Amino acid sequence: MYNASQTFKMTAFSVMEGYKFCLFALFLLLYFLTVVINVVLIAVIHQNKELHQPMNVFTCMLSLNEVYGSTALLPSTMITLLSQTHEVSVQWCAAQVFFLHTYAGAEFCILALMGYDRYLAICYPLHYYSIMSNSRIRKLIVLVGLYPLVVFLCYFSLTLRLRVCGTEMPKLHCVNMELVRNACSIPPYISIVGLALLLFFVVPQVLMIVFSYAQIAKVCLRLQRASQRSAVKTCVPHLVSLLNYTIGSLFEVIQSRFDMSHMATEARIFLSLYFIIIPPVTNPVLYGLGTNLVRIHILKLFVKPKIWKSKISRAAGAQPINQST
Repeated sequence: MYNASQTFKMTAFSVMEGYKFCLFALFLLLYFLTVVINVVLIAVIHQNKELHQPMNVFTCMLSLNEVYGSTALLPSTMITLLSQTHEVSVQWCAAQVFFLHTYAGAEFCILALMGYDRYLAICYPLHYYSIMSNSRIRKLIVLVGLYPLVVFLCYFSLTLRLRVCGTEMPKLHCVNMELVRNACSIPPYISIVGLALLLFFVVPQVLMIVFSYAQIAKVCLRLQRASQRSAVKTCVPHLVSLLNYTIGSLFEVIQSRFDMSHMATEARIFLSLYFIIIPPVTNPVLYGLGTNLVRIHILKLFVKPKIWKSKISRAAGAQPINQST
């Protein structure tokens, strides 16, 4: 498909020439924060056995995916930002397409799985741990890990067969549709298969999330007010994460499919990066500080032992429905 000497000029970088050093510092800070807070969250959950609960296992998956997506984007963006030509090899562009699209697919799969977990914890609290057994958790992890890889590879294999004639990529990062537009000729089936891929990436997860929250709403209507508040609090981190992801990915899909030239270039650039740079920072904060036991163990790193030991003993007895406060 690609000649080793072929490159793409990343034209979006040209509008940042006047403040590229400020943006470099911002991207570096974002990447540093993303890696540190996600690694801290994973380490805290891994080191404390009382945190080895299904929802926290899925939180670790989410954090690993955040580091994966940020690493696929920010280091190369910083390097290209400081370069004189703003060029990247076509091979790296194709690799970045794979990394970012599988990151996006895995993110939505994990969020759908976390919605299913909330459904079980709230609707079947007495049977939660028997349903979410270790063997089932392992199967769900494998499914969520392989599903986006297999689905995207089926489509991406078609892109890899195309010969590249174009030389420009009008974004800060590479995306599949722009790679296809740079082909010497575009087969008519590519767009149709791309839309089918979007359905596989979206529909099963949306159905799972809608079903989970419909069942949660039905159960909450039968609960007393205090229990309703407790149930809703357990869902807040997931709902905020879901909203964050939806806003960013929806704009990215729209921008890839339609002409958005009427919008300011800076606004298009920020919104195209939103789903890759904002969730990796906000999600570990939501699940770290928004989950009772996890929050206590994180505070343990900074607060005197006498305080956190009593808090851990009180929080450890919480039911699945009270996992977050």
